[in-house]
Amino acid sequence: MRHLLFNRVLRLSCLALACLSFLIFSKEQVYAQTKKASTTQFNIKRGTNISHWLSQSTRLGAERKAFFTEKDVANIASLGFDHIRLPIDEMQMWNEAGQKEPEAFALLHDALQWCQKYKLKTIVDLHILRSHYFNAAEKPLFTQAAAQERFYQCWRDLSAEMNKYPVNQVAYELMNEPVADNPEDWNKIVEKAIAVIREKELNRVIVVGSNRWQSHDEFDKLRIPTNDKNILLSFHYYLPFLLTHYQASWTKTAKYNGPVHYPGRTVTDEELAALPADIASLVSDYEKSHVKTVYNAQKLQQDFQKPLDFARKHGLKLYCGEWGALNTAPKADRLRWYQDMVTTLEKNNIAWANWDYKGGGFGFTNNQGENHQTEMIKILTGKQL
Repeated sequence: MRHLLFNRVLRLSCLALACLSFLIFSKEQVYAQTKKASTTQFNIKRGTNISHWLSQSTRLGAERKAFFTEKDVANIASLGFDHIRLPIDEMQMWNEAGQKEPEAFALLHDALQWCQKYKLKTIVDLHILRSHYFNAAEKPLFTQAAAQERFYQCWRDLSAEMNKYPVNQVAYELMNEPVADNPEDWNKIVEKAIAVIREKELNRVIVVGSNRWQSHDEFDKLRIPTNDKNILLSFHYYLPFLLTHYQASWTKTAKYNGPVHYPGRTVTDEELAALPADIASLVSDYEKSHVKTVYNAQKLQQDFQKPLDFARKHGLKLYCGEWGALNTAPKADRLRWYQDMVTTLEKNNIAWANWDYKGGGFGFTNNQGENHQTEMIKILTGKQL
């Protein structure tokens, strides 16, 4: 009798243990499933950059707060854009000790909440670091471990601030226009930075740009994590540079005020020959191989092909996060270039954000947010004002 009772107790104990094991396994399986990434639908088509607000600006306090407001977001939405790209700088968002600047982060949250209100998506772009500015001679980000760790910490902070926003509404762009002498230096940082974000946010869309100012021609050197479908590939396009940056004060060709053309040769041989020797040399040297290039819609398609092929190979979407021409460029040529850019980008299903909204000489509004570039707006969105 005791033997039978013992066997019964033993069977019941084994059954209970098996049930407990099943429950534990099921719980672990559910947890594992929740940790498995799914593909996020972050659908965008046309956007604009909000420059010179939380990036590349000396505005602070009330002046900074007034530069970009809910009224601007409402205007952008009313014109037919579906997203903004929001550049932010380390110097704006954190002090030198690495502590978050409360006022700047409050403005960031304001922008994200305004975008939610007006049904705009947002790409938050970490634009300039203390250790990396795309035009600086020295870029410690690629040479110093401490600078790299500081970059990763920026993304830990940003993720902690923004992870409450829906993944189909807000995306993160790792960094603007990386310029590494060795493309593998950028690839290693991309790998680590994505891993840092993925520790807490498996399904957040991460925008990754190519090396050398996000050049279309550098995509064959870019390396991204395999099987991560929540990556949006990005390139920038400002060619022909002599047109898009006509008389730009920060360029070597600022003194050139002669004719520029689109489509066709930006400057003809006859026009070059008629220039003073020093200006002709500047134009030829700065444009290098581009000075004799014929730019038209076919050339744009040709330049976009390498990033398109890379995106298709990896089953990812493509984004042209910056493109635009200064308003100092001859109007008719500039508008023809804008039209070809929009047509070629959209024909290839490349989402885009023009540079920029206001404040930088490229914008379709003035500093008061008035839509003064009506012909450009019509090309960008089809909106007739």
